[in-house]
Amino acid sequence: MSVKIAIVGLPNVGKSTLFNALTRTKGAEAQNYPFCTIDPNIGIVEVPDHRLSKLSNTSGSEKVIPAAIEFVDIAGLVKEASEGEGLGNKFLANIRECDAIAHVVRGFSDANVTHVHGEVDPKFDREIIESELLLADLQTLEKRLGKAFSESKAGDKEKVAYFKLVDRMNEHLKSGNLAHNLEMDEEEMLALHDLHLLTMKPYLYVVNVQEDQLQSFNKETYASQLGIDDHNKVIPISAKIEEDLIDFSQEDADEFLKELGIEETGLNALIRSAYDTLGLITYFTSGEKETRAWTVKLDALAPQAAGVIHTDFEKGFIKAEVVHWQDLVSHGSESKAKESGKVRLEGKEYIVRDGDVMHFKFSN
Repeated sequence: MSVKIAIVGLPNVGKSTLFNALTRTKGAEAQNYPFCTIDPNIGIVEVPDHRLSKLSNTSGSEKVIPAAIEFVDIAGLVKEASEGEGLGNKFLANIRECDAIAHVVRGFSDANVTHVHGEVDPKFDREIIESELLLADLQTLEKRLGKAFSESKAGDKEKVAYFKLVDRMNEHLKSGNLAHNLEMDEEEMLALHDLHLLTMKPYLYVVNVQEDQLQSFNKETYASQLGIDDHNKVIPISAKIEEDLIDFSQEDADEFLKELGIEETGLNALIRSAYDTLGLITYFTSGEKETRAWTVKLDALAPQAAGVIHTDFEKGFIKAEVVHWQDLVSHGSESKAKESGKVRLEGKEYIVRDGDVMHFKFSN
């Protein structure tokens, strides 16, 4: 499955610099004025995974194919973007296609970089962006509400239930609440899926800080400053450091980070947090031809995992040969892992685990 993350934020918070660093390119405009990004920049990034090389060596694979994540750099949003201010409606439309929102918040002070509202205030910045997304969702709901009401007049139970659901969401947003805070069951969430509500999407908060702020950065403290409950959604990143790493080899990058006392790159931290927030895991296929990482939802069943490779695999699913990646690597080959009883056959009800290596048996 493909994963797409929208990078949003006010102008001049370092979004485009961060995008360039994450995608290891210099394709996004990064200037000291609002709206230097007009059309969204899109970059495909390989998901770092140390398990791939170990599996590839074990299987003697000709090539390695990591999972990928797509980042979409949306132009800086401003107050009244939902009303079209700063080409806002065009920018907001680009977010609807994404799975999650990475909200870049400015955590650095620099007199040479203009702040669109005059001073650095993380909570105020967050509220402006989320308010605009919420107002855009209200416009969407108001359009749907009239249609849903008309269709419910005939008394059809499903249509009446749908109207009540849309109306409940509309009242929820009018009270200033984001869509993802409304308690709904799976069926209700599915019913509203086609509305592509912006505030229904999971959020991550990427705090762009100065180089010397990273080691002392406290997620709990900053979450409080942002006015959010879950500090795990706060990711400190120095766009400047990430930008410096663009031209480094992996070895030099590791050494550079070590000198700075940083455990991992901002890209790795952001991708890991995105996977956790979206409830995603990785399974592998591995053989002489290739070792490849595949992304599936947490608690995906074996046929669903097979369907990520090809829909025919899911339709004709019979069984899956499964071995945990560590067992395969430690035994040195699939045949030895089988001899030790580490490879097992699983059926349609098997729940895929992160790190499974799977081979599917299916009928045509």
